[in-house]
Amino acid sequence: MGAVLQKTAFSPNIKDRLDFSCAIFDADGHLCAQAAHIPVHLGSMAYAMTSIVEQYEWQPGDLMILNDPFLGGTHLPDVTLITPVYYQDQRCGFVANRAHHADIGSPTPGSMPLATVLEDEGLIIPPSFLERNGKKNNATMTGILNQLHNPEMGLADLSAQMSANRCGNNRLCELIKIMNVGCFETALQELNAYANKLARYGLGKIPDGEYSFDDWMDDDGAGNMDIPIKVTLRVDNNMVEVDFTETAEQVEGNINCPLPVAAAAVYYCFHCLMPPQTPACTGSFLPLRLIAPEGCLVNAKFPAAVAAGNVETSTRLVDVVLGALARAIPEKIPAASHGSMNNIAMGSVNWDYYETLGGGMGAGPAGGGLDAVQTHMTNTLNTPIELVEKYFPLRINRYEIRAGSGGQGTYTGGNGLIREYEFLDSTTVTLLTERRRHKPWGLQGGQEGKCGINLLNDNPLPAKTTLQVNAGDRLTVKTAGGGAWGNT
Repeated sequence: MGAVLQKTAFSPNIKDRLDFSCAIFDADGHLCAQAAHIPVHLGSMAYAMTSIVEQYEWQPGDLMILNDPFLGGTHLPDVTLITPVYYQDQRCGFVANRAHHADIGSPTPGSMPLATVLEDEGLIIPPSFLERNGKKNNATMTGILNQLHNPEMGLADLSAQMSANRCGNNRLCELIKIMNVGCFETALQELNAYANKLARYGLGKIPDGEYSFDDWMDDDGAGNMDIPIKVTLRVDNNMVEVDFTETAEQVEGNINCPLPVAAAAVYYCFHCLMPPQTPACTGSFLPLRLIAPEGCLVNAKFPAAVAAGNVETSTRLVDVVLGALARAIPEKIPAASHGSMNNIAMGSVNWDYYETLGGGMGAGPAGGGLDAVQTHMTNTLNTPIELVEKYFPLRINRYEIRAGSGGQGTYTGGNGLIREYEFLDSTTVTLLTERRRHKPWGLQGGQEGKCGINLLNDNPLPAKTTLQVNAGDRLTVKTAGGGAWGNT
């Protein structure tokens, strides 16, 4: 599925950065398998899929589309396509993929605006059928495309997503034909039981007890600063309760999280502690219980703005969960990584572009952190300079390691990077970044990594901002370094 989507998509965001994910679910919507794609996409789908399946009457030949963060999505640019898999008229599962669209009809190019309500972030697509019982719903597709700035690109990428699901449907049917339906269903039950056993084994290495940690979001882009996120882990007999009750309430800006995004961050952290052969399926998540009061930052209520919650707050959720785990199993947990996806959205009337930038990985008990990499909740590639300059009125003047930005210690934190854009035409730019005020922390006496810095023509910019630039202007983003581990 992933190979088909990558090879048939048109936008650099999908075909080059690989900002997409694919997964397979059973007939009730429980996760069976996922590709090694984007953790925030996959964990959120795993959390929300059963409720989507329960709410609709499915038929062979159906194809559903959605992006509503409060009805199974993450944020509006992430568009999800879901296909039920039928074999001999029996529903045996679902295939789904989620891909990030740089144009989702937002008022600002790149579709990552500094909005304060969801409807101002772009086109909201509730669960809707693009195909019903094998018949195309042209009105639904036309209604979506008519609200995009570049409908031709949108249609091309949606067609690629449809092709990926078609491939997944065909391959899964081939597998079921070989196994027969009964054996296939039994195998899924055994897979989940095996995953649960391995998960409990991994979590059983965490000593029983209560462990807490807190950290802060720099700001929400709407004037609110230093927003706390606190987690308390309660570990008891191979089970873990993850409690965000003391986290801040949802805010005016766009760093709010739908609950599936928070679940994705939690799943990711604990899956890293399980044996490497643990299948990424529902069984591996059963020992985890998530508590997040409705209306808090990580379980926001409609119509909260959420564009940066998916990308920035999810990353800080990983930091606080790992920080709490470091108090339980310090010999296993690394220092904080750069802590931001460093989102840059830009464009004008004729083009939209979006990319994320890597930074320094936190050092750990086994060694130093890597330089200039994506970490934790994202798993995308960088966009090569040649492609940026080919498709968009941009010139990349600098792209280099930010030497000395990683924290110093027994094991040094990874360095961030520096990327400088020169604009060849008037452009609207939106930055959604973090770790510009609060440094990535070290562990076991290791030093913090350096904060990130945003500059326009060498003048400081806020962590989150929208601005108009002119031909000849230069935007420089210096991403944060990772924290160090150990005191030399």
